[in-house]
Amino acid sequence: MCALAGVSRSGYYSWLRNIHAREQREFQDKADFALILEAYKFRGYNKGARGIHMRLLHIGVRMNVKKIRRLMKKYQLFCPIRKANPYRRMAKAIRTNAVADNKVKREFKLHGARKILLTDITYIPFNNTFCYLSVIKDAFTEQILSYVLSESLEVDFVLLTVNQLIATHGDTLETDVILHSDQGCHYTSVAFRKLLNDYNLRQSMSRRGNCWDNAPQESFFGHMKDELAIKSRNWTTFEEVKADIDDWMDYYNNYRGQWCLEKLTPNEYYNYIKTGINPLLVGRKIG
Repeated sequence: MCALAGVSRSGYYSWLRNIHAREQREFQDKADFALILEAYKFRGYNKGARGIHMRLLHIGVRMNVKKIRRLMKKYQLFCPIRKANPYRRMAKAIRTNAVADNKVKREFKLHGARKILLTDITYIPFNNTFCYLSVIKDAFTEQILSYVLSESLEVDFVLLTVNQLIATHGDTLETDVILHSDQGCHYTSVAFRKLLNDYNLRQSMSRRGNCWDNAPQESFFGHMKDELAIKSRNWTTFEEVKADIDDWMDYYNNYRGQWCLEKLTPNEYYNYIKTGINPLLVGRKIG
């Protein structure tokens, strides 16, 4: 029988002698796995081997991580593995070391209209997911000159924002206009830098980790999200988000007066500095 089974006689008799040790080991494995399962299910959040190890330590049980992994494999207990963020891989793929100098140096208002343009991306949460808003803003007039809402973080929607800017306001841009951003991977990408070069736009970037270098753009996103907070609670589809963003952008540019702009809306203020006509003073009697 040993010959037919392909085992040695000594191996067979060793197996017979150790049957009780194996039963005891199996019993111990089951007891240890019960502790692992208790730690795994603690508070209803699944855990990996290291998380289980740390939870066991908190209840006074020391168990080697290798043993935990062995027992999890033995009893087919698997923790869902978090998938790698595809946008992180994308960011790594398109990012370069081509960081532009900070030409703006926080002088947002000193150069007049269409001289300093600010751009950035913000995340818009809805229905347990996100969409992404790319915006270009005139730092002097506070106008939103271009914006694109996207369901993807791919670099294309940032390029589309620039193309939209040129198509809509290209004839109003000064020859030495600066487009200022942070050092995000979209703005250091080869495609973005080439597009700016094609349109003769000068590139400027904030210093690394310094949000104050692009503060007006950050402030704009904060106001937008505050004012859309009530509507955002009911967003369930991308189309609903886009409709409300479109409506708010129209409101912002054409109807939302700003104290620092002579109490005018951004579009009114731009027309005012171009024509010298303040619509709030037209027909107003003095005295």
